[in-house]
Amino acid sequence: MYALAIHGGAGALPPRPLRSEREQAFHAGLANALGAGQAVLERDGCALDAVEAAVTSLEDNALFNAAHGAVLTSAGTAELDAAIMDGEQLRAGAVAVVRTVRNPVQLARRVLEDTPHVFLVGEGAERFAEQTQLARVPNEYFITPDRRRQLEAIKAQAAMPAALEQPPFGTVGAVARDRSGRLAAATSTGGMNGKRPGRVGDSPVIGAGTYADNRSCAVSTTGHGEWFLRTVQAYDIAARMRYGGASLEAAVVASIEQRLPHLGASGGLIAVESQGTIVIRYNTPAMFRASVRSGEQALIHIY
Repeated sequence: MYALAIHGGAGALPPRPLRSEREQAFHAGLANALGAGQAVLERDGCALDAVEAAVTSLEDNALFNAAHGAVLTSAGTAELDAAIMDGEQLRAGAVAVVRTVRNPVQLARRVLEDTPHVFLVGEGAERFAEQTQLARVPNEYFITPDRRRQLEAIKAQAAMPAALEQPPFGTVGAVARDRSGRLAAATSTGGMNGKRPGRVGDSPVIGAGTYADNRSCAVSTTGHGEWFLRTVQAYDIAARMRYGGASLEAAVVASIEQRLPHLGASGGLIAVESQGTIVIRYNTPAMFRASVRSGEQALIHIY
């Protein structure tokens, strides 16, 4: 039995569903990404390949805040972060402040497979990318008219910190359990709209935004990156299960519905455990999410 869940970000949207072409486009994007990951699992592929395929699909979709369509720094450039982790051997790869790699999650996978390291950033990540066969693009490829307008709007506000209080929609991620029982997680993001150049959030940090361990669960988060960093949110879920004996449901509820709100933080996460149970929780008005398990109908939701 396999299980797969993906997310496209959590944040503050009107709680009432909007019937529009844009919403339909989000649904289609989630469906395509879920299908890409599911196709791998249907072929008895590994969870690591499945999450990479799903996140790659979301990175290529300009609607989401990852790779093509990422939010911009205060300097008007795109700086991209991504991570991927294998729960079987606790192998992981991550990159941050990447500017020319079309699919950062694929570069993170290459760090996992082809280096003795876990995390490469900035110029070092770019130099490593030169040694791979991965597609490279100019930074302008990632920048869309919508993101330029959003940056202009945020700059027009007198107090930028207040404008950044709500986490942006779009950070993408995937978690999977394959038919062999292996777990994996991947997350990719453009970060925070109007962020300082060089800022890195939780998404590429193993244990904060991304984590996988066959002995507990696989997790990908989205939301207030600074808080997820401070609380080591993804690993917190796994630790509650492994050392505290909590179920996945109880561990996620304790974090998303109790711990984070107490700190004034908002966001959400997707998680899957070794038996294939999927748990998705968020404390924001909406979260782009989808999931499927072998033999069951796919579920796609925003509100």
